[in-house]
Amino acid sequence: MRTRPLKVALLGCGVVGSEVARIMTTHADDLAQRIGAPVELAGVAVRRPSKVREGIDPALVTTDATALVKRGDIDVVVEVIGGIEPARSLITAALEHGASVVSANKALLAQDGAALHAAAEEHGRDLYYEAAVAGAIPLIRPLRESLAGDKVNRVLGIVNGTTNFILDKMDNTGAGYQEALDEATALGYAEADPTADVEGFDAAAKAAILAGIAFHTRVRLDDVYREGMTEVTAADFRSAKEMGCTIKLLAICERAADGASVTARVHPAMIPLTHPLASVRGAYNAVFVESDAAGQLMFYGPGAGGSPTASAVLGDLVAVCRNRLNGATGPGESAYAALPVSPMGEVVTRYHISLDVADKPGVLAQVATVFAEHGVSIDTVRQQGKDGEASLVVVTHRASDASLSGTVEALRKLDTVRGVASIMRVEGE
Repeated sequence: MRTRPLKVALLGCGVVGSEVARIMTTHADDLAQRIGAPVELAGVAVRRPSKVREGIDPALVTTDATALVKRGDIDVVVEVIGGIEPARSLITAALEHGASVVSANKALLAQDGAALHAAAEEHGRDLYYEAAVAGAIPLIRPLRESLAGDKVNRVLGIVNGTTNFILDKMDNTGAGYQEALDEATALGYAEADPTADVEGFDAAAKAAILAGIAFHTRVRLDDVYREGMTEVTAADFRSAKEMGCTIKLLAICERAADGASVTARVHPAMIPLTHPLASVRGAYNAVFVESDAAGQLMFYGPGAGGSPTASAVLGDLVAVCRNRLNGATGPGESAYAALPVSPMGEVVTRYHISLDVADKPGVLAQVATVFAEHGVSIDTVRQQGKDGEASLVVVTHRASDASLSGTVEALRKLDTVRGVASIMRVEGE
């Protein structure tokens, strides 16, 4: 074993960063054996240096993150501060000054992953980011390495624990959205401002990363269709149960049937109770992968939190340090396919539409005519009426999103349609 330690700089010492530092210290001997050399925490960049950080030598703490990554003797920089800046500038500087990088920054990678990969390649260094998607679940490396010889056609997953907790609570208790969100906040599953989670921004960033790796194509955050789950109601869950389904906020990355394009989207959807993702409870994550040779695979586990995320960071750290010792680098960006990302209008799936209509003869015929005029085939219809008002639930066969949007726009113009109560895609069949 080499006795000179590999030096690691840690950017950020919050929930995840402090756990990374703790594991590096308490498991130092095991890590050294696995890597082939000791690893040494050489500096920790923070915003509040006066805060007591148990187990970390105060002499290592600095507020000058730029100087730390530019030291020249740093072998690996671990970035867990999040956000776009200063993370982007710090990672770029680290690569330019000879350090490999391990990051958990999904937002930055979804927005500027191509530029960061280019910088890593230019300077002959690694850029690893297993922790950016689905916490402790090994997902990036299986897609990038284990399935490198296969053709991945679809990645379908629950990649945000907060939203899954909320929807699971609504499903199991009949609670409304706000009630379930309040409980998630009280239990620490939701932030004080849950927008990034409940409006799908977090999941969309992860979808961009997964689609890029799965399809060997650059997919940016702006390419991902995003729809939050704040409008999901208890009535939607009752309708789902009547169909033998539940509702999940899904990240869906698909290769077109002809293989000529890809799509990436995040939105709530009904999925059959028989689908493996339907049984994912609480704040857990799970990702379902479909490929030509391997068939169907599912990856499941805790998707967030200090320890699970730190586990993924440390796994990358071990891999990057091994590469450093061997004078090699691991897989970089693979974007050779350069497939176009199709707009949401071209996505084809099934739909569940709930309409508030007048309870009188001929309404169903009018509604059915609108669907037919827009080329959307109806699978089932359920109608309930009382005191001149009625609800009409239509489940379609597969149709394009553009066709469905045209149908709904036309339905809103019918005098007999009082309102479109909800529109929900049906996936996983």
